Amino acid sequence: MSHPSRRTLRIAAPALAIAMLPGCTTAPGSGAVGGVPDGFPVVVDNCGTEIRFDAPPERVMLLESAPVTILDGIGVFDRVSARAGSFPLEYYDDQLAGAVSRVPALSDDVDASGHVVISQEQIIAQTPDLVLGQLDGISRETLAGAGATVMVQELLCPGDTVEASFDTLYAEIDRYGQVFDRRGESAALVDDLRSRVDAVRARTAGRDRRTAAVLYPSTGGGPLYAYGSGSMAQPQLEAAGLDNVFAANDERVFEVQFEQLISADPDVLILLHQGPDDGVERAVTSLPGAQTIDAVAEGRVITQLFNFTEPASPLTVAGLEKISARLEGGIR
Repeated sequence: MSHPSRRTLRIAAPALAIAMLPGCTTAPGSGAVGGVPDGFPVVVDNCGTEIRFDAPPERVMLLESAPVTILDGIGVFDRVSARAGSFPLEYYDDQLAGAVSRVPALSDDVDASGHVVISQEQIIAQTPDLVLGQLDGISRETLAGAGATVMVQELLCPGDTVEASFDTLYAEIDRYGQVFDRRGESAALVDDLRSRVDAVRARTAGRDRRTAAVLYPSTGGGPLYAYGSGSMAQPQLEAAGLDNVFAANDERVFEVQFEQLISADPDVLILLHQGPDDGVERAVTSLPGAQTIDAVAEGRVITQLFNFTEPASPLTVAGLEKISARLEGGIR
């Protein structure tokens, strides 16, 4: 993938200053020269922009929930100082749910596309040195000038079509490991997730393949969205022994007409929602003609919290395991 206009952003001095305060230490196993961890500065590519980190971030702000389990998995969730958006606690075990609950929440407003509604002034007031999440109408340059670097999931980069696979997830975790000086922890997390994905694939290898569609229905009569081969739904379905009926579309997500779904006639429907499940299944199964879809007629409909499929995080692997278990159990 070419990026004709590559830029470099540098993390602001406050992060470096924190790392150099007397008494501060680097991560276990890391060397340091002049108070800077061995291996820094680090430069990573993100959405066509090269971002330079002179030291691991110390104050992280979350504008989406997907990074939570990556940060926790590499042992740096305690650096999250603020959050905004929807963070359903059903994603996490009790310990992590408690940690998420204790992080100050600036806003839980989410627009129809699932993006958090927050101003750049609110973000800057928190003095983060790293912001994780999409920023509609807020520029990287503005936040960089205020000392905050922005990282976005590669699958969510505007204008890009990234080939979605579990390698996409592993690369995302590796990037976090570099940025936070947690390379060993990130490698261990990737190894664990890879073995879990391989275990599901081994169980589904001998089964007859069925078709499926992954949808994000709007309750109350709004648009119906489907996930194509540019989304993590694609590798998730493949590993679960399912063929995506919308795989020919290389977009991550796109609007479909219900007639297209009826025509595709998937064997399994997976319906995503942000939680709580406020009638998302009924929003699809009550539509005229729904009973002609094999998945609806046979009761093979699975509802799942959004981050268990999208975007790339350890929750995607947990979601794969959930889907596989439902299929093995006859859905229910």
